This record gives sequence, structure tokens and C-alpha cells, in this order.
Amino acid sequence: MLLGAVLLWALNITVTKYMLKHGWLPLAYATIRYFAAISIFWIYTWWRERSFRIARADWIYVGIAAAMIFVNQLCFVYSLEFAHASTVSLLFGTTPMFVGLISVALLHARLHRSFWIGAAMTVCGVALIAAGAGGGLVSGWKGDVLAIALAITWASYTLAIAPLMRRYSPYRISAVVLAFGWLPLALVSIPQIGRQDFAFAGTVWLGFAYAVIGPLFLTNILWFTAVDRVGAPRATIFNNMQPFFGVLFALLILSESIHGLEIAGGALIFAGIAYERVERRVPATE
Repeated sequence: MLLGAVLLWALNITVTKYMLKHGWLPLAYATIRYFAAISIFWIYTWWRERSFRIARADWIYVGIAAAMIFVNQLCFVYSLEFAHASTVSLLFGTTPMFVGLISVALLHARLHRSFWIGAAMTVCGVALIAAGAGGGLVSGWKGDVLAIALAITWASYTLAIAPLMRRYSPYRISAVVLAFGWLPLALVSIPQIGRQDFAFAGTVWLGFAYAVIGPLFLTNILWFTAVDRVGAPRATIFNNMQPFFGVLFALLILSESIHGLEIAGGALIFAGIAYERVERRVPATE
């Protein structure tokens, strides 16, 4: 289940890049895709729980999480509009470090020295990827910055839903948060939806169906069921493989090229995160 969820998430970046290259406008794609996913989530959650109730005290977390999902989707589609899918996959691998940095800045968390060493390695990896990414200067930097913002907003979303995860099922959280995050996304997407031409080839519609069902709906069931069985630490190890598979799919399906500096940067990001987690286990065990 863990491996299946990671593969579905990793393939989503390549599929979305394919969608944008074959006629989908970024905001139209994001809005219609999320509307379809929300519809499925609401039907599934109602069938499973017969309730969408969220306590009044928890709506602040819902609001923050929904805002982060809104910005995250803007960053997601436009990072892939300007950058290679392989580059976005590698930069998205920095998410765990941003979770730690935001925890320090906003939650006043105290982190071990190993975190800061790992964070420094991750920053160096990002710099190598930015230096090695292909494309023009402006479009290349736009894509890199948006891909980093993608990781930051996902890290923020992860922290925002943490209190909710202790009281509600992931399905109820997804149904409610996605719905409220979709509303502003739909508003800013109106111009593009009006210009969108829907005369797509069958492969594009097949990819769109995958993008709705696979990474948005099915992964939630697989991931949280597996986490409940094997625990979060083991699940996190699998999640570290997502950038690797993301790059692999981009190379095989989109025939993208990857430069030596990007490979070195990706390896440094992975090494930084792995180092922090290995070192963190030592004092925790003691």
C-alpha cells in the first residue's frame, strides 16, 4: 500500500506535465480536477461516516489548511508550466525540511543539531538543482521558485491538519478541506475555464481520469490504511522514494533530460533528510 501510494503520487507530476503540454490551461485543469475529486470524496465520506461535522474550535485549522491547499495548487500547476517534471520532483523532496523549519518558526519547536546539518545539505542540494536545471533564465527560475513554494505550502498544510488528524478521519478532513480550498481556486480560474478547449485526445482524458482518482482519492485510502498498520516512521521511509520515482517517470514518459548538477542536488537533498532522520533516532532511543 505504501509503495502504491508513493508511485501514484510520483506519477502525478509527470501526468500533470503531460496534461499541460497537450492543451489543458493550468487553472482550468486544477479547478476541474479538484471539483471531480471533491465530488468523489464527499460521496465516499458520506457512505463511510454519514457526517462531515467539524467542531467549531477546529475550523481555524480547516481555514489554514484550505488556504494552503489553494496556494499549493497554484504553485503545482504553474511550477510544471515553467519547469521540467523531473526538476519539480526533486525540489518537492525538500518538504520534510520545510516542515521542520516552519515548526521552529511558528510552533517554537526545539530541533536537534542534526536537523540543521541536514537542512544545510538540503539547501545546497536545491542550489545545485537550480544551477543545473534546463530552460531559459526567467522561465527556469520561475519554475524553481514555484516548486520550492510547492514544498513550503505542502509542509504548511501538513502541519495545519495535524491537530485535525487526532480527532477526525483523513477522509472527512480531505472532503472538507479540499472543498473550502477549491472555492478560491474556482474563482481565480473563471477566465481560463471560459477559454478552455475540451477537444482532447483519448490519452489526455485517460490521464485526467488518473489524476483525479489516483493521486487525489485512492492514495488517501492506501496511505492512511498502511500508516495505521505499520506506523508513521516506516511510512516516512517510503515517502522519501517519491522524488526518485518522480524523476524516473519524467525521464521514461516525457523523455526529459536531467543534468549532472540536478542528480547531485537530488542526492544531496535525500542525504540531508536521511542523515537527520538517522541521527534523530539515536537520542530518541537513548
